[in-house]
Amino acid sequence: MKSGGMQFIFFWVGCVAAASALAQNVKITPLGAQAGEYCATDRAMLFEDPTGVRLVYDVGASVAGASDPRLGEVHVMLLSHAHGDHIGTNKAAGINTGTCAKPETVSATPATNTGEIIAAKNSAIMTGNDMAAFLAKKVEAIRGAPVPNCTETGLTRDTIVPLQAPCNAFVQLGGKRTFKTAGQAKGVQVTTVFAVHSDNARVEMLSEGGRAGLVPDNLSAYVGHANGYMLVFSNGLRVYLSGDTGIMSEMKTIIGDFYKPQLAIINLGATTMPSEEAAYAVNTLLRPAAVIPSHSSEAATEGGKLKAGSRTADFVRLVKGRKVHLSLSGRTMEFDGKGKCVAGC
Repeated sequence: MKSGGMQFIFFWVGCVAAASALAQNVKITPLGAQAGEYCATDRAMLFEDPTGVRLVYDVGASVAGASDPRLGEVHVMLLSHAHGDHIGTNKAAGINTGTCAKPETVSATPATNTGEIIAAKNSAIMTGNDMAAFLAKKVEAIRGAPVPNCTETGLTRDTIVPLQAPCNAFVQLGGKRTFKTAGQAKGVQVTTVFAVHSDNARVEMLSEGGRAGLVPDNLSAYVGHANGYMLVFSNGLRVYLSGDTGIMSEMKTIIGDFYKPQLAIINLGATTMPSEEAAYAVNTLLRPAAVIPSHSSEAATEGGKLKAGSRTADFVRLVKGRKVHLSLSGRTMEFDGKGKCVAGC
């Protein structure tokens, strides 16, 4: 064979190998209020496993309901807690509406943005027990039919997706489920982990009967415990989703030492975990290879660049010895099984 032919074969084999490696990456896409920016209401993230399992986390108010074209299929809906900026008492009025500091939203109550999407996308509800039951009632009100528990098999509690109708995959704190596509040996294992935060539903999310005893005293309804998540993807990538939380010892003893996340998605905030505490959690307790800041409740970027003096910029400055990737809306980041971003960062 001529040398030119051999070179072509080597080139072709190299391209196939590169494509195969790329296909094994986990894709993470922030679904924020303004394309290419990290804005005040941004919470939502879309995860896609190499096997095709798709999960959405904390849709909040930056997703324009079930009709948002960025969603596609949503096999599993993850919710850290029922506060309005996470469950979505409002939803985006459209894509790229308003400003980064003040995105335009419309009311999504009483169904909530999360409930609407679950009902339309036939998603599994994966959250703590009380929250799962609360969401199931929202979905039942929309669809006019009760939400059954998800079918599960085996020791790893496997549920096959896509589903024909929504189902409840509730677990207690520390419980886990695995979601797979048909014919696949592996999927995405989801475990609920502890978070130090309140979890209550505001009265506008409740039925008339539920409101009656709360409104006079300006109270809200308890809906269980807030939680974070550990996700283990089919390529081996281990991702910690902190949810809203303060710094806590479990970040080292359980999450850092036992689960060993390679990527951490950390919620910042003036009323949750400030940048100094969040950086300490990342540097000393969790020790991931990379981190994505979320929930900063500020217009953290302009033109896709980090704003000086922002809470996020302070966090980035304080994180040492690991990559920090900004959560820019619509930018899909791809991670290998060791937590290295190989595309989109």
